[in-house]
Amino acid sequence: MLTQSTLDDTAIKSLVTDATMAPSMHNAQPWRLEYSRSSRTMRLFADLDRAMPLADPTTRGLHLGCGAALLNLRTAAAHAGLRTDTTLLPDPHTPTLLASLRFDEPHEPLGMGLPELHHALRTRHTSRAPFSERRVPAGLRATLSGAAAGEGARLAFLTTPHREAVLDLILNAERYDRMDDGREAEQRSWTRNAAAEPTADGIPEYAFGPTKRGGAAPTRDFAGRRPIPGRPYADFEKSPQLASLSTTHDGPADWLRAGQALQRVLLLATHHGLATSFATQPLEWPDLRWLLRDPRSGAGHVHMILRLGYGPNGTGTPRRPADEVLTITS
Repeated sequence: MLTQSTLDDTAIKSLVTDATMAPSMHNAQPWRLEYSRSSRTMRLFADLDRAMPLADPTTRGLHLGCGAALLNLRTAAAHAGLRTDTTLLPDPHTPTLLASLRFDEPHEPLGMGLPELHHALRTRHTSRAPFSERRVPAGLRATLSGAAAGEGARLAFLTTPHREAVLDLILNAERYDRMDDGREAEQRSWTRNAAAEPTADGIPEYAFGPTKRGGAAPTRDFAGRRPIPGRPYADFEKSPQLASLSTTHDGPADWLRAGQALQRVLLLATHHGLATSFATQPLEWPDLRWLLRDPRSGAGHVHMILRLGYGPNGTGTPRRPADEVLTITS
């Protein structure tokens, strides 16, 4: 357990390293962190130099990634025996300041289940491989939905015909992306040939996964229009298991809550042996995103479509070192 005397710069860097294991759009890692020793407070900033003007013009996706990093930071702190007092958007005059966390020693059990999820921080990876047709048990689905609700979001597993409609939207959005020269170039700017040069961000070619040959499961092809020599083909699930993550409102604070809920679901899914991936394509087209909402209620703002199931865990992607994203002040 960390205490006032042991929460030194080394411990802070370790917490930040855990935070940066979070997923982010195209692995852009759009965050900066500042830690004040005197106040024991960490501030999380959006790094707008890593924004994507075409695919994410409102920075909603950027906020989701930063929210996921925030949940990781809370989890790492809880595992270290620290309580965090978290404030979202603490300064209305500084919109890039997304959250502040003050570290404190707990006076009561931490609870909330976060310490138990710490082991999943570094084993959770996006899996772009085929999953089996084995169904996720109803009890585990309910547990995952409860985890999202605890962070202020709603996780709903899709059933037909809504699932089929969402699959069509994903397919259409992928086609729109391929026809849009600007979006194709923007995505390509975040792909990396790790064999040619070291990389600390983006999606390396080894993490693209196989080319989809058959099946209904949604995939995002980071190769875009480029052929990748030697890349294998594979058949994906015929009946993919999809879930939508949504919030009632749709502002920056809601995006941060959704990011925390998303990461909590991902860590819990990893803890229970599930593989996960994302289908973000229709979320990047405003007209298609609107159509993703629950057709029965018409309510909610969807932030993510998750694919879950049993299959190989994904390949880890690079992360920037803590010294590159963290500033420590007295």
